[in-house]
Amino acid sequence: MAIDSGAATLGALRLARGGTVSTWDRTEAGVFVETLFGRHHGEIYAYLVRMVRDPELAADLSQDAFVKAYRNYDTLEKPENARAWLYQIAHRVALDELRRRKIVRFLPWTGESHGAAPSAERLVMEANLSSDLAAALERIPERQRAALLLAELHDLSGLELASVLGVSHVAARALLTRARESLRQALAAVRAEEADREARRVTGTPTGGTRRG
Repeated sequence: MAIDSGAATLGALRLARGGTVSTWDRTEAGVFVETLFGRHHGEIYAYLVRMVRDPELAADLSQDAFVKAYRNYDTLEKPENARAWLYQIAHRVALDELRRRKIVRFLPWTGESHGAAPSAERLVMEANLSSDLAAALERIPERQRAALLLAELHDLSGLELASVLGVSHVAARALLTRARESLRQALAAVRAEEADREARRVTGTPTGGTRRG
């Protein structure tokens, strides 16, 4: 079922303006976050879809993220960092939901990227390896999965990634390096297991057993 979350999100944002205010200007915050919504709603929604693997839930979480952005407007230190700040809020919303439901599943990416020089990880993610990729992503740690999605699919810079994950630039780079290696190993393992299953299917050998004459 198609979800038109745009109007709902803006409506919720306007309703939120009637709530408790901090020291920041309510009108200024509303205009600023509505501008962010117009610019970044699509990519934030796409990130949340990949995180929770549920379009309707992602629409709700996207709305929550923009409402939280409005209510936490005073935490934005520099307007030029707004995109990373918004991803940080969406990331926390997604992790809260995943931990609450105890699900850690991601949608494989099948769209186009805009990087001038795609990395090996991005090329893998964009290949027609949906089942392999989904299985491999589920095998690597949660923070590593998030780092790969944010850096490889959503084009966050090293500094933006560090901001979203709440770590130093050096720590973010180290995490991404570990994530890439984990993905390589997980993909290799998944492919080896699939090759073994296919070989057993062809020879008629039961999994975990020996062929009987």
